[in-house]
Amino acid sequence: MHVRFLRAAIAVMVFAVAPVAAASDPPSPNPAAAVAPAASAPVAIANGLLDQLDAGDFAGAEARFDGPMAAAVPAAKLKELWASLPAQVGASKGRGEATVSNADGFQVVVIPLHYEKAELLAQVAINAKGEISGFLVKPAPAPQAAAPAADAAFTEQPFKVGTAETALPATLALPKGTPPAAGWPAVVLVHGSGPHDRDETIGPNRPFLDIARGLAAQGIAVLRYDKRTMARPQDFSAGDYTVDDETTDDAVVAVAALRGSRDIDAARIYVLGHSQGAMLAPRIARRVAQAGEPVAGLVMLAAPARPLLDILPEQNRYLFQADGDLLPAEQEFLDDLDAKIARVRSGADMADRDTPLGLPVAYWRDFDAIDPVADALAVPVPMLLLQGGRDFQVVDTDWQLWRRALAGRSNATLKHYPALNHLGIAGSGPGSMAEYQQAGHVDAALIADIAAWIGQQQAQK
Repeated sequence: MHVRFLRAAIAVMVFAVAPVAAASDPPSPNPAAAVAPAASAPVAIANGLLDQLDAGDFAGAEARFDGPMAAAVPAAKLKELWASLPAQVGASKGRGEATVSNADGFQVVVIPLHYEKAELLAQVAINAKGEISGFLVKPAPAPQAAAPAADAAFTEQPFKVGTAETALPATLALPKGTPPAAGWPAVVLVHGSGPHDRDETIGPNRPFLDIARGLAAQGIAVLRYDKRTMARPQDFSAGDYTVDDETTDDAVVAVAALRGSRDIDAARIYVLGHSQGAMLAPRIARRVAQAGEPVAGLVMLAAPARPLLDILPEQNRYLFQADGDLLPAEQEFLDDLDAKIARVRSGADMADRDTPLGLPVAYWRDFDAIDPVADALAVPVPMLLLQGGRDFQVVDTDWQLWRRALAGRSNATLKHYPALNHLGIAGSGPGSMAEYQQAGHVDAALIADIAAWIGQQQAQK
């Protein structure tokens, strides 16, 4: 296969937009070539794989894989991934009709999976020998977002982050009307963990679309772009990438691209990071400053204050215990996760397939060395931290750490929103994965607070 970027992300990372992705990424099917044969060989193979997974026959499922796929996702990994699905999306409610297409010499079968709390797609790539060369479970795509209304206070235009074939597709939202003499203030949006589109789509929700349009309507330009792991997974096929390759470097390039844009105030560019993006925002600010003029400030929404490997077990335990019971298989998963984290931190040799989420061990060790609080204290720019009280992924422990760390800092503003979840969407009761599948919008008051804070920064200069 031309792409073997592993997305073993059943275990929830901090804002994993595709929390149910599994195994090796198949080639993208060609929708124009898709058909839906009732009993074709590829459909039978794909359904046979799902039947074995549902029956707990993980060794039999592995036997369907080609050599590289079996090495990347052995039976134990399949069990780990498949067994944790119900905790996130509820009970299975059956499957939909399969479609088949050809891509890069493979037959790609896509089968809708109906669950109690989510609609998913199983994507299976089959080689000429009838072996499975790729398998991915991901959320079913949301309908395309509507274009801005004709009377909206902003416009949107295509943009690119980077150059040549490695550039990332993006959208720049611009306020309507004549810009200030120095240009519009602007914000670059930086995603949470996992592969994300420019809207940070999860289920029917698009947090970055809401934030971008909400700020643009209040006189602030906003750049949002597809994350590299979504737009160009082939860039990670070598398996030796770091969080800078995944996130930091592109954010720095995005800031530079905005600086060179017409009608943008180069001295008033802010970075708004969400979840993992918020954790990395100070790191991004430091890299931007090293390359030239610093950013004007940071907005950090749902920012972890601790390493992700500390947070990952907490998130999964919360999800497993949401129904009041912790099943033996779930405890086994948690024990295995703890063991993998301990081995990552020990420095001992280990295969990438044996790490949490199957991500490269070098990625985890590089990321685990990042101290977000220390990074924030080392960056002198103004900061706005925003936290939802119903967030089960970045929790009150992190919020209190931020409060204590930034208590004496005059240019740090912290705002807490009791009713908001990890996406900045209001709700009631304990936060859950199921809530992410319910349509909502980022709280208008939160967006207004961001716009007001950016305005205050200019007024204080």
